[in-house]
Amino acid sequence: VRTELEPIELEDGAAVPKEFANPTDDTFMVEDAVEAIGFGKFQWKLSVITGLAWASNYAMEMMILSILAPQLHCEWRLPSWQVALLTSVVFVGMMSSSTLWGNISDQYGRKTGLKISVLWTLYYGILSGFAPVYSWILVLRGLVGFGIGGVPQSVTLYAEFLPMKARAKCILLIEVFWAIGTVFEVLLAVLVMPTLGWRWLLILSALPLLLFAVLCFWLPESARYDVLSGNQEKAIATLKRIATENGAPMPLGKLIISRQEDRGKMRDLFTPHFRWTTLLLWFIWFSNAFSYYGLVLLTTEFFQAGDVCSISSRRKEVKAKCTLTCEYLTEEDYTDLLWTTLSEFPGVLVTLWIIDRIGRKKTMALSFFVFSFCSLLLFLCVGRNVLTVLLFIARAFISGGFQAAYVYTPEVYPTATRALGLGTCSGMARVGALITPFIAQVMLESSVYLTLVVYSGCCLLAAVAS
Repeated sequence: VRTELEPIELEDGAAVPKEFANPTDDTFMVEDAVEAIGFGKFQWKLSVITGLAWASNYAMEMMILSILAPQLHCEWRLPSWQVALLTSVVFVGMMSSSTLWGNISDQYGRKTGLKISVLWTLYYGILSGFAPVYSWILVLRGLVGFGIGGVPQSVTLYAEFLPMKARAKCILLIEVFWAIGTVFEVLLAVLVMPTLGWRWLLILSALPLLLFAVLCFWLPESARYDVLSGNQEKAIATLKRIATENGAPMPLGKLIISRQEDRGKMRDLFTPHFRWTTLLLWFIWFSNAFSYYGLVLLTTEFFQAGDVCSISSRRKEVKAKCTLTCEYLTEEDYTDLLWTTLSEFPGVLVTLWIIDRIGRKKTMALSFFVFSFCSLLLFLCVGRNVLTVLLFIARAFISGGFQAAYVYTPEVYPTATRALGLGTCSGMARVGALITPFIAQVMLESSVYLTLVVYSGCCLLAAVAS
């Protein structure tokens, strides 16, 4: 028998080899079980259900803003600042509720928080269709935004069932459902708006949430949450269910609670090592959301005018006729809007193809540069067909920049500050989304060229920051 053993060093986070584990007292954590079971049938089902929440509760409710704004502007004779406020109030609701939904999910479970937020959005989304006056729809859309703030809990639940190797690709997979949701909303608008009007569009856009609410009964609670809340038997049952569906064996031993690290504090984001990284990422996320939502809101205005150079003259002509005159979206406008919305799909594919080849930072820089270049080309007063192509390319790459930022940000921060870093970046994105309606819909009245300079210049700076 050897009385002296040679010391063995393990890398940070490395698992202890099986030959060193005590076979009579073996233990494992939820993370170990998820890695051992792997990605399989259960995760595919979870991807579809989580994607449904992302598409119906987030993408559709965001896309409807660009369709609803010109309609209410005409029907209720709203000034530009009230139209912009109708969009901004949704983001105010999202910003004010994100922390609350996070606390609910931590105390009562991810599944519980997600179900309540979805039912909340469903209720007020349908109620918005019955708003009698502007003040009512302003309040109701703000409450819809309050419910949308809980959507990230679906990603939290999703990520806690994913093995490490699949997480980056699955985050990009969520963006595919975002694209599906935006395209579906435009198709729904094409069918509903000419005949039934905007009220039915709001009601029908909320109904997919009812499907998700029903499918929520299939969703298991996070095994990690169950362990932390002392319900280990339920966590074991959930892990066994996943292993059965995936056809993989369960790890042997006793399930234990993983060691909890100290949560990151705001000052941890501004240590000398991370100070500039944090500030640059905040600016990148702000610019990305600012430019993305600005492009979505500008698209309908561009298509109504036919080309960018005609916007100012068209507005003067409309005001000369009557200060209350405006133009509704035509079938051709909806068709072109659909084409530009379809750009989300090649945006995802291009990002998937280049992100591992040229890296995360260069992917973001390339996306912002192409968006700025296409925006500046609009100064050439191109025709409607070329306008559609430029908007298609610009939207594909600005959405690709969002995807690259979602992959890069969690990787650049250590575990203790990862959630805080991603959360603050998401908050800065909502600030950008909150401001952009006033640039896209109010500043546009004074100068369309100044509006384009603001968006393209902001993204050029973001490309340099990347």
